[in-house]
Amino acid sequence: MSTIQLRRPPSTASGSEVPYRKRELRPRVRAAAVRYGPVLLTYGVLKLAGFAVFMYLLDSAGDFRKKNPRFGGGEHAWDVLASWDGWWYQQIAEHGYDPALEPVPGAKGLITLEGNSAAFFPLYPTLMRLVSECTGLGLYGAGMTVSVIASFVAALGVYAVTKRLGGHRAGLVAAGLWAVWPGSGTEWSGYSESLYTALAAWACHAVMSRRWLTAGLLTCAAGLCRPTAVALVAALAVAVALSLRRREDGVRRPLAAVAIAPLGLFGYLAWVNYRMGDINGYSKLQDGAWAHKFDWGVHTFNVLTSIPVGHFDYLFAMPFEDVIGVCVVLMVPVLTVLLLRMRPPAVLVVYTVLSYLMVMTTQQYFGNVSRYLLPLFPLFVPLALAMSRLRWPSLATVLGTAALASGSYAGYVLFILGVP
Repeated sequence: MSTIQLRRPPSTASGSEVPYRKRELRPRVRAAAVRYGPVLLTYGVLKLAGFAVFMYLLDSAGDFRKKNPRFGGGEHAWDVLASWDGWWYQQIAEHGYDPALEPVPGAKGLITLEGNSAAFFPLYPTLMRLVSECTGLGLYGAGMTVSVIASFVAALGVYAVTKRLGGHRAGLVAAGLWAVWPGSGTEWSGYSESLYTALAAWACHAVMSRRWLTAGLLTCAAGLCRPTAVALVAALAVAVALSLRRREDGVRRPLAAVAIAPLGLFGYLAWVNYRMGDINGYSKLQDGAWAHKFDWGVHTFNVLTSIPVGHFDYLFAMPFEDVIGVCVVLMVPVLTVLLLRMRPPAVLVVYTVLSYLMVMTTQQYFGNVSRYLLPLFPLFVPLALAMSRLRWPSLATVLGTAALASGSYAGYVLFILGVP
């Protein structure tokens, strides 16, 4: 009868045995560091450079903001990073929701309802509260922690998507563009843009990798982050329809992804409408309390035809922000055409086009359009492919200059001269 000998893990020089699983883990960690380290370093250095310029400008500007944490005032200059929407997210994290359609007494103008935290989706403030409870950080510090970590996860997602289309070097450039893009000032702030972009980028990557259940779960989570996730849900549905038509991955997993994807978005909207006692409560809240509504692009058209002739008499006019917004709005179609010429996966095209149309056909603070369009990461791909042909010194000069400038156009203008 033969005997079966079990292999024991080899011993170290000191005689102690290294756990087998630990030995298996080390090469994976080392490989991940080699693979993703340059991405994190590229994004981190560029983002830190722009953030340092923003803080310098903030310090040089002096104290002229209202002494109200909701509008950018506070004990410290950097409290402005958690003003406006950031203030509302902190209120949700601390007190939760109390959805209601409360009219403003005697209101006859544009704003007819009281501002309500239900307009802000729950995933970001939930993570903020969780991090605060686990670390002991205040809600401000917890929110910043969530945003900064999510921004690096988003950079990895942008890299992963771009790498599949254009290679490693293009992926690095795309991660760098994510750090310096107009509106990128909200990536390290009390806002949900970084979290949403991270979920959207990895959801698209999961679709491209045909990991349908992962894509469905990530899309569901994105739906708990921002209402514009409806574009991501639609993009996933189109990708699933194409997959079923080609009979690539069976039926059950793609259909399960489609079923899971909209649960976060529509589940939250249904809950808000139920609590408000109105089947259209969320839309009424956005319109009456925040003046955000679908208007077929009338407001956007007014802005685009007013700024070139020097008129700033339209709704929510903010000259510095709005000029940057116009530049971004006009740049998107150009980059979209370049993206289409690459024949990318349908999920990227549908997500980009629908997200853009949703922003363009909504009445809102136009100056915020650079922030609203920040999650359109597929637009980085054609630009990254073109820039990747540059030599490293030229590439570093271009991205480095953009990083320093972003402290002004993507940070200071957004938070100080406008309303982020």
